[in-house]
Amino acid sequence: MFRTALRNVLAHKARLLMTVLAVTLGVAFVSGTLVFTDTLKKSLSGQSAKSYDGIAVSVTSYGQGRDEEGRPEGEPGISQQTLDKVRGLGGVDTVSGRVQGFAGVGDEGGKLIGSGWSNKGSNYAPVKDGKDPRYAFTTGAGPAKGDEIALDKATADAGGYAVGDKVRVATNGPVKEYSLAGVFTTEDGAVQAGGSLVLFDTKVAQELYLKPGFFQELSVSAKAGTSADRLLTEIKPLVGGEHTKAQTGAELAREQAKDIERELGGMSTMLLAFAGIALFVGVFLIYNTFTMLVTQRTKELALLRAVGANRGQVMRSVLAEALVVGVVSAVIGLVSGIGLAVGMRSLMGSFGAKLPAGDLVIAPGTIVAALVIGVLVTTLAAVLPAWRTGRIAPVAAMGSAHLPASAKSLVLRNILGSVISVLGIGVVLLGVSMGGDGRMVIGAGAFFMLIGMIVLLPLLSKPVIASVRPLLQKLFGVPGKLAAQNAVRNPRRTAVTAASLAIGLTLVTTLSVLGITMGKAVDRMSTDKLKADYKVSMSGGSGYLDKSVPETLAKTPGIKAVSPQIAGALRIGGEFASTSGVTPNTIGQLLNIEVLSGSLDSLGKGEVAVAEKTATAQKLAVGSPLQVQYEDGEKGSLKVGAVYKDLEGLLSPYVIDEKVLNAHSDEPFISEVYVNVDGGSSKAAQQTVVDALGKNPAMTVATRQDMRDEMGGMINLALNIMYGLLGMALIISVLGVVNTLAMSVFERTQEIGMLRAIGLDRSRVKNMIRLEAVVISLFGAVLGIVIGVFLAWAVGTTVSKTIPDYALVVPFDRIGIFLLLAGVVGVLAAMWPARSAARLNMLTAIKTE
Repeated sequence: MFRTALRNVLAHKARLLMTVLAVTLGVAFVSGTLVFTDTLKKSLSGQSAKSYDGIAVSVTSYGQGRDEEGRPEGEPGISQQTLDKVRGLGGVDTVSGRVQGFAGVGDEGGKLIGSGWSNKGSNYAPVKDGKDPRYAFTTGAGPAKGDEIALDKATADAGGYAVGDKVRVATNGPVKEYSLAGVFTTEDGAVQAGGSLVLFDTKVAQELYLKPGFFQELSVSAKAGTSADRLLTEIKPLVGGEHTKAQTGAELAREQAKDIERELGGMSTMLLAFAGIALFVGVFLIYNTFTMLVTQRTKELALLRAVGANRGQVMRSVLAEALVVGVVSAVIGLVSGIGLAVGMRSLMGSFGAKLPAGDLVIAPGTIVAALVIGVLVTTLAAVLPAWRTGRIAPVAAMGSAHLPASAKSLVLRNILGSVISVLGIGVVLLGVSMGGDGRMVIGAGAFFMLIGMIVLLPLLSKPVIASVRPLLQKLFGVPGKLAAQNAVRNPRRTAVTAASLAIGLTLVTTLSVLGITMGKAVDRMSTDKLKADYKVSMSGGSGYLDKSVPETLAKTPGIKAVSPQIAGALRIGGEFASTSGVTPNTIGQLLNIEVLSGSLDSLGKGEVAVAEKTATAQKLAVGSPLQVQYEDGEKGSLKVGAVYKDLEGLLSPYVIDEKVLNAHSDEPFISEVYVNVDGGSSKAAQQTVVDALGKNPAMTVATRQDMRDEMGGMINLALNIMYGLLGMALIISVLGVVNTLAMSVFERTQEIGMLRAIGLDRSRVKNMIRLEAVVISLFGAVLGIVIGVFLAWAVGTTVSKTIPDYALVVPFDRIGIFLLLAGVVGVLAAMWPARSAARLNMLTAIKTE
């Protein structure tokens, strides 16, 4: 029987090729994801471990803590005195102190080099040999004076800088010019991620990032014969404190490796989820393929039964075919996945990510996963066709009298599908009622809805397709009428084919509706809520603006209104509450704040404005007193002077005068500055703002359109990635339609011969097959779109309260494109079956049993 199964595989290579392709795509994505993430994990972990070579113990400070009253306590970092004590230990060879923060380097045109968020500055910390072991200099040396810096080689090359050149460097303060003392190479993760690294003299770095005489980190190397654990035991009492952590270099490297694994976990999960979708859709194609193969071989299988093969042997022969196909598909998928991993690595490199060098990691678990998935998916999908094969009686099969599905089985199927569908809808609605916490519940409900839809599709296909039969007959005549009838002739097969398209379109529609809805909400926010001509912020969200920025802009001719957005926190009722510090007399000109009661003028009197939702929750009104505690621990009383409609994303729930907030903070955290200019937005006005800031490469001066494009661009990029990944599922759906039509043509060979004999010419036969494919494709697409819109509405309700002016937007233009593409899928899938049907010899076809 196994030899028979092998011969059958070789005899139906063309049919099984589509199944192999479907399984290969899914397995390739799984194995490619595993190879890529394992390779990336190993290379990044190796790079991280390399950066800690020679470090016996690392001490990290997490800054100052706060006492029970909320006042800062303790030192801001590790003091020079502590460093000296560590250096004096007998087993210590060298100690270097580190500080770091944001630093951006501009090219000759003033444009920021690097990706913003990964542009770093640190200090050059030479040890006893006068060199810093973390950096290898290709030219020059480390900075020895306050006006000198060193740059990583990639940044120096990008800016065209050489030793001795003047380089403009921006931190959170004004741009300063430094002399380039040296160029180095490094294993620093920020540089490898496409950023930049600037090394300052230690005193300069401390002034920029922390406080003179303090460090954020100590790196300790041990003398020969001294173990890291022993050194750690000696160091801990010297640096003890709940905000300081000491650990060995090996422990730190392992911790970094775990962090890397955790960060890559999200990407890996997303890619594997799409691979799972492709494999799930592929199940329907495999099921259809084996159903078709079994149908074509009914006489052959009956002959096997007649010569002594029992039902179990016949069933196992079909499963053996599936096993062979699964193994072949898994091997091809594994090889393709390795190629995919190489491609993904190159793609990341083309986006500027400097990935560490290293060989591909093909773990034994990846090989096992590819083989198991390929074989398991193929075999499970073939179980039902194999089981049905064993049930066909030898005499019935010899006469090609296929046993139709019983009415009872369809009734049971419809009842089961209805129960599962109702359960799914109920779970989705439960998730909607839970608000922001209900997204996982909605996801579970969506799964049950899709399963219920798949089970109910045979029931749905007849009335839905029957409703379009008159239109098809009117437009296309007899071929249209026959196409509609043929589409529902075998409702089970139509359902299986439509299901794959429905699943793909459900996901695509859900993502599209959500993405476009959120994009419109962001657009309304930037158009309706933001009145400022420009927003000034650090590039890539890399840090906070210096307090000199709003002061400088306010004094610049041509600028008529300026207000910072200072991120602060007040302790109210024992809880910290997010607070915005603004300029009272200008904020109303820059943001469209709808005041519900009171007046914004009260901000200038030292009062506080409260957002409507917060005021309702806290039972506050104009005139209500607030007992607050500021960031420095000082307590005070504020009066509510205004209640305004929430501006989430633009203003915090509490808004006060920036002067009140700054009086209790050494360094204000200015996230952005809003600016209005005389005469409105223009290129010249924008340049005025840029010039006023000293052409700072680390700062972005964004127009309202820039802000709109920034958010819209992120949403569109995410959608395009999703479309690309889901395209895989749609490709498999096309193969499913091809299979269904080929099977339909085979079963109706005699019928097609009769139609040809009574006058249906070849072109109309082709039209009949094409229209059948289009009807099935559109049936699946319509169901997918309807469910997708429903799920998008459900998910949208969970985020609506966090996005201002959220309102569901159904993109009818894109839905129209989806339907058009579904129709095109049907036409393309019908090309080969339609051609085969039209080329049938009518006399031979009529004689076919």
